[in-house]
Amino acid sequence: MEIRGRDPATECYRVDLTVDGRTVTALVPERLASGPRLFGARPSHQQAYVWMAQEKNGIEAAITQLARGGTRLKAPFDQIILTEDR
Repeated sequence: MEIRGRDPATECYRVDLTVDGRTVTALVPERLASGPRLFGARPSHQQAYVWMAQEKNGIEAAITQLARGGTRLKAPFDQIILTEDR
């Protein structure tokens, strides 16, 4: 999983992952990194990157499932969407 930075227009982080030999890009909402303590506040880049590192397995599983055509994701990963294939 490679984090390619924040997309200000969508308030998400762009994440690349290779699934079945192709690289897919997903948008991971930054609000997922807020947690209950920061409800309604935007997390810092550091908080977002730490959260994504802690939740790497869940994020990768969700992106893989989406890339393979799956739709039933578990919360909070059900908010992740694919944007493009390369």
